[in-house]
Amino acid sequence: MLKKNNMTAVIIGGTKGIGLEITKLFLKKNFNVVVSARKINNLNLKNKNLLKISGDFSKENSHKKLVTKTLKKFGSIDVYINNVGLSDWKPIDKVDHKFLNRMVLNNFFSAVWGCKQASKKMKPGSSIINISSIAGKRGSKNNSIYSSCKFAITGLTQSLAKELGDKGIRVNSICPVLIKTPGLIKALKSKYSPANNRIENFLNEFTISNSALGRLPSGNDVAELCYFLSNPNSNSITGQNINLDCGVFPQ
Repeated sequence: MLKKNNMTAVIIGGTKGIGLEITKLFLKKNFNVVVSARKINNLNLKNKNLLKISGDFSKENSHKKLVTKTLKKFGSIDVYINNVGLSDWKPIDKVDHKFLNRMVLNNFFSAVWGCKQASKKMKPGSSIINISSIAGKRGSKNNSIYSSCKFAITGLTQSLAKELGDKGIRVNSICPVLIKTPGLIKALKSKYSPANNRIENFLNEFTISNSALGRLPSGNDVAELCYFLSNPNSNSITGQNINLDCGVFPQ
């Protein structure tokens, strides 16, 4: 039987895909877990250590309210995971203000507001984890806006590690490649995506051509790395943007 864990993890965008895997693992590790999303009722998990909060987390006030409710319920925030993300491909001559605004709000602003509001209340030894992408390390065709947002996460992570280090708060990001989630499959259906209406073939061919391990990572791989970055075994790791890509892009 697991011992009671007094640590609290907040997971923004924790109801599906990668976020759901993170939520389930932290509950399994007996954390208090606060999970948030726009449509929180989609999460069917039940656990005495689970608090569900809905909101639009591209807006600062949603993070502020979330932090307040978390502290009232559990008394501390030990891990804050920014997992809001939106993948989409579009050539630059097709990009308009609506598309740009939607991508930046979801892929960058949400992480900025989360880092700002959480760091005000986090204690020494706490950890902020931004879920980024390998697209934040290298660009690709028709992916300039998404990639730019993820490059911004890289800069945010490195800068805040320096800024918050004096407070004992560590900041890292995880950069996975092509994790097969419903969100990725939906994005790959875009006529501008590299899948070209051959999603399964594209993923298989990409794996064969690029992965050193002959496979792609899973959502659970991301969750396990989040757990590692949240515990004392990683207390010397900060300011890192960690590739989780099975050797697709060695650095």
